[in-house]
Amino acid sequence: MTGATGPSRTSRSRSTGRGAQSDALAAVLAAVPFACAAFDRRSGALVAANPRFSTDLGALPGHGQRDALLASLYGDLTGEARGEEVRAPHSGRWYALHWRDLDCGGQALSLLTAVDISERIETLDSHKSQQEKLLFTSRMMSVGEMAATLAHELNQPLAAIVNYLNGSLRLVGQAGGPVQVERALQAARTQAEHASAVIARVREFVRAREPRRDAQELPLIVDTVLELLRLEAERQQLRVELALPASLPPVYADRVMIEQVLLNLVKNAIEAMREVPAAQRGLRIEARVNLDDEIEVRVCDRGPGLSPAQSEQLFSPFYTTKSDGLGIGLAICRSIIEYHEGRLFFEARDGGGSVFGFTLPTPDRRI
Repeated sequence: MTGATGPSRTSRSRSTGRGAQSDALAAVLAAVPFACAAFDRRSGALVAANPRFSTDLGALPGHGQRDALLASLYGDLTGEARGEEVRAPHSGRWYALHWRDLDCGGQALSLLTAVDISERIETLDSHKSQQEKLLFTSRMMSVGEMAATLAHELNQPLAAIVNYLNGSLRLVGQAGGPVQVERALQAARTQAEHASAVIARVREFVRAREPRRDAQELPLIVDTVLELLRLEAERQQLRVELALPASLPPVYADRVMIEQVLLNLVKNAIEAMREVPAAQRGLRIEARVNLDDEIEVRVCDRGPGLSPAQSEQLFSPFYTTKSDGLGIGLAICRSIIEYHEGRLFFEARDGGGSVFGFTLPTPDRRI
């Protein structure tokens, strides 16, 4: 009879098998380029992890337990989460968490992959900030356009009011009228002159907003605008086609102002196709050197188009085809393009839709 002084052959075989499986799991996790770890599905204990997991999340309290790790990422006041995207409180980095169940050698595991998306989040935040700046610029331009219009329209009647009041004061003085009437007329004239001075300052302020123009690459402007509107285009299932020749010369322009014009035209094109079937939605942005050696940019949509009556009033201030529009977007665009010695135009698109375009000078042909 042989004494059993050590583990049996079967037990050694199982131990060896588990060790091999553990080594294989560790090798697989090490090959993953993101932070990756396997947790026991029943106990939640950490079974294996790759070096990236230890570097990225190993400093979190309780990282060796699934529930404690999730509590660190989701549950405390220092953490932040956007659905399955979490911000690690210890490093400030953002991660997209992906969970998968895995059976490895009879062991039920939960596999976690944490993809570092910090750069993507920063890029989105940067684009959002840039869009907010462009929208702020649009509002400021709208205010300036309306201020210039109001100043022009109010200046003449105010001048007439002052003249009438001066005439009335002369008549009162000649007729020896009541002192109270003379004082009232003088007070009215003072207020009218004050209002005229305010309008003069507004006009001076609007004129003082001098843009900065220099040579700009049009494809970079187009890329910036399309990136700002990328999410909206994806929501509308919109196909975007670019026709920008590689040999296109630069334009002589204020970049922010031209971005604002193009942003406005592209947004209008997207909105015009909201009711069009998704399969027919298509946006095309093209550019060329025209016969006048100017850069001509065209934004083409497949919307319902415009009637001749609508097209005649498109660029008039406060005219709009939208139920919630103010009618100042295209008027501002026209003012910007005319400042750049160009022209803003509209034409019907062959096959249905609209084309809004504008021209810009090149640096060697600027006026």
